Amino acid sequence: MFNLHKKTAVITGGASGIGLAISQLFARQGALVHILELNEEAAQAAVSGIVAEGGTAQAHRCNVAVQSDVLAVFGAIGKVDILVNNAGIAHVGNVETTSEEDLDRLYNVNIKGVYNCLHAVIPGMKNNGGGAILNMASIAALVGLPDRFAYSMTKGAVMAMTIATAKDYVGEGIRVNSISPARVHTPFVDGFLAKNYPGREVEMFEKLSKTQPIGRMATPDEIAHLALYLCSDEAAFITGTDYPIDGGFVKLNN
Repeated sequence: MFNLHKKTAVITGGASGIGLAISQLFARQGALVHILELNEEAAQAAVSGIVAEGGTAQAHRCNVAVQSDVLAVFGAIGKVDILVNNAGIAHVGNVETTSEEDLDRLYNVNIKGVYNCLHAVIPGMKNNGGGAILNMASIAALVGLPDRFAYSMTKGAVMAMTIATAKDYVGEGIRVNSISPARVHTPFVDGFLAKNYPGREVEMFEKLSKTQPIGRMATPDEIAHLALYLCSDEAAFITGTDYPIDGGFVKLNN
C-alpha cells in the first residue's frame, strides 16, 4: 500500500521541517522527488540525505513567488504526478501591527506561490490523465488565533484555492486536497522560542504543546504520513477536502 513507484513528486519547501519529512517519506515509497527551495544549499543537503538512503531526488533553486522561476522549473522537470504545495512563511501580528510590507511578503509566498505552482502543473496533469495535488493550509484558517492576522488570511486563501481547483479539474482526473496542521515541532518552533523567549524556551514549549488537547505538538513525520495517504492511489476517491491534523485543537478546545 501507498506505493509511489514510478511517480514524480514535486515538493515546494521540501528541504526543512514538514517539507523535508514529506520529501524523505515519498522517496522511501519509491517516488522521484523534486525539491523546490529558495535555499539551494539546503535543497542539495536534503537530496544527499535521500540518495544516501537509497532514494531518488533532485534539487531545484526556485522562488515560488516568481512565476517565471516556477514555469522554468516545471518545464525542466516535465511530467509531474504529485504536487505538494508546502512552501510558506509565518508572521506574528494583528491587523494594526501588520505592515503593508508584511502583508505583501506573506501574500507573495503563501498565496501567489501556491497559485504559481498550480498554474504551472495543471496543464501537464490534464495532458497526462490526472494527478494529485496537496496544499498545506493550517488550523489558522479554521479558528481564531491571536496575532496571526496575515498568516490566517493566507491559509484561508489556500483552503479556498484547494476547493476551487478541485471543482474545476475533477473531470480531468486531478485530485486536490489540503492539510491543516496545528502546531508541529519543527526547527522553526525552536528558533521562534529562542528569539522571543530566551531562557524560557522549555517553559514556553510546554505551554504551546498543551494548547493541543492531546498534550503535545505533532511531529513532521505524522504530517508526512497523512500527505502520503492523500497523494497515493489509495485516496483515489478523495478530492476537494481539507484534513485538520491537530491533536483535537479545532473540535475539543471549547
